[in-house]
Amino acid sequence: MTKTILCVDDSASMRQTIKLTLAVRGYRIIEAVDGLDGLGKAENTTVDLVITDLNMPRMGGLEFIDALRQMSEYKGVPILFVTTESDEALRARAKEAGATGWLTKPFAPEVLLKVTRRLLA
Repeated sequence: MTKTILCVDDSASMRQTIKLTLAVRGYRIIEAVDGLDGLGKAENTTVDLVITDLNMPRMGGLEFIDALRQMSEYKGVPILFVTTESDEALRARAKEAGATGWLTKPFAPEVLLKVTRRLLA
């Protein structure tokens, strides 16, 4: 069964990198340009994993996962932050909000694939 991943990032090149890395391995990728767009897509599609950036216009990653975790169908869905930020306080806040993992940009495609497999296992 194909796993569906919602990729939320305001950077088109980062969404493309994530999509190219994961789609060729059989994952279905749904793209969103920010947290508000991501919430809209999450309401209309069931996903197995959410990958989100932290700093985005309109709605950032922390607000996005706060809102996402309020939706009953997303209480147990893993959420991976992919961001340039490495501050421990932000990591703690993300975990408190419901993030399952944290990957710092830039990253090697193999690392993203490994983390994705682990989160979907």
